[in-house]
Amino acid sequence: MNDKTLKEHAESFAGKKVLDYLGEDPDKNLPKLMDWVDRFDMNDLFVSQRKIFRNILDEPDGNWYQLIKSLWTDIDVDVRKKFFNNFMINTVLIGCGRQAKSREKHQCNIPWAILMDPTSACNLSCIGCWAAEYGNKSNMSYETLDDIITQGKKLGTYMYIYSGGEPLVRKDDIIKLCEVHSDCEFLAFTNATLIDEAFADEMLRVKNFVPAISIEGFEAETDFRRGKGTYQKIIQAMAILKEKKLPFGISCCYTKKNAEIIGSEEYMDDMIEKGAKFAWFFTYMPVGMDAVPELMASASQREFMYHQIRKFRETKPIFTMDFWNDGEYVKGCIAGGRNYLHINANGDIEPCAFIHYSDSNIYQKTLLEAYQSPLFMKYRQQQPFNENHLRPCPLLDNPGELTHIIEFSKAKSTDLQNPENVVELSAKCKKAAENWAPVAEHLWQVSHPER
Repeated sequence: MNDKTLKEHAESFAGKKVLDYLGEDPDKNLPKLMDWVDRFDMNDLFVSQRKIFRNILDEPDGNWYQLIKSLWTDIDVDVRKKFFNNFMINTVLIGCGRQAKSREKHQCNIPWAILMDPTSACNLSCIGCWAAEYGNKSNMSYETLDDIITQGKKLGTYMYIYSGGEPLVRKDDIIKLCEVHSDCEFLAFTNATLIDEAFADEMLRVKNFVPAISIEGFEAETDFRRGKGTYQKIIQAMAILKEKKLPFGISCCYTKKNAEIIGSEEYMDDMIEKGAKFAWFFTYMPVGMDAVPELMASASQREFMYHQIRKFRETKPIFTMDFWNDGEYVKGCIAGGRNYLHINANGDIEPCAFIHYSDSNIYQKTLLEAYQSPLFMKYRQQQPFNENHLRPCPLLDNPGELTHIIEFSKAKSTDLQNPENVVELSAKCKKAAENWAPVAEHLWQVSHPER
């Protein structure tokens, strides 16, 4: 990071000194870490987060403390140090500071993370997934990916997440990007079937790549959508990662077929035992011409996940997040560059992985120009899309909102196979939105009685 300010250099140097004294005794040294965070958060950007962490340290028998301690017992020491430096120092402390300055200067959204697709190719053909339609139609070159990251860092983005397609089709380029941008943290949504001993050794070498493994439940549920034999390949990959002390998590899409399984204690305990440190939950979205709206979770299933994930946060040593039901913690929708955005394998810069519309392409515009485009500026103007943050999404939860944005900005469908009319896409979600609205209102009133 040769373009650091003097303040950022000081923060980075201090962070490296913290790594030196954290040592191998978390019980003794975690309070030192908090003292350092308190000193360097001079602008009080993370007051609430610091308070939460202090409360965690006060309960050494609690699930959160046990999760943090497992980073010492279960994760390679150098990988842990690299994660701390890249995530806590660069992504959070330095990155968020730069993002705030960039937002003020340019008067637009600047994302905390960029999700991008190295390729549209995938070695699986999962039911209801748009990537299954595309094949190996589009790829972003190494040079393009490198340029995106270089541009992003200048504005404060140090977290990069790969999706696809199957990103590990591009293993060599992904590892090279980890090396060249060793100050960034990389994550990939992956089906894990391409993770083998050799790739795990490469992960251990670069130290800044973490897989989020897509899994639909146990064997029957996973193989139903992803194909026979997929579950066993996933479990083998998890075993390799755990044996080499590499961090990983899971990415779970809950549908009408598997919500009760994915949300069960038995399933979560099994994933923890297999080594997962985080679990990201998504509800099925009927995006693409071959989507299966019948797979969408019901309102009662979504409510079930709402309660289960909150319960797990109080009882399980794993970090859980639901990208729809947790809207109340981030004040609604995080897309459109507010916290993240998506760049597909064709270079189209989209507001969200599930919103396949764009008015900018990385080959014609810089990132900043895309952030200031009509599409992204309209997102910024409209957010939050609902004062009830349990209804955050302009597509799934608020009929007509996405249609208004797309028509106003004149954004085009980026579907690589069959361009999808936004009115028709929104119609597929209308019934689900209507069914969820009263449930969300009740849950919101319970948790926000002052409203």
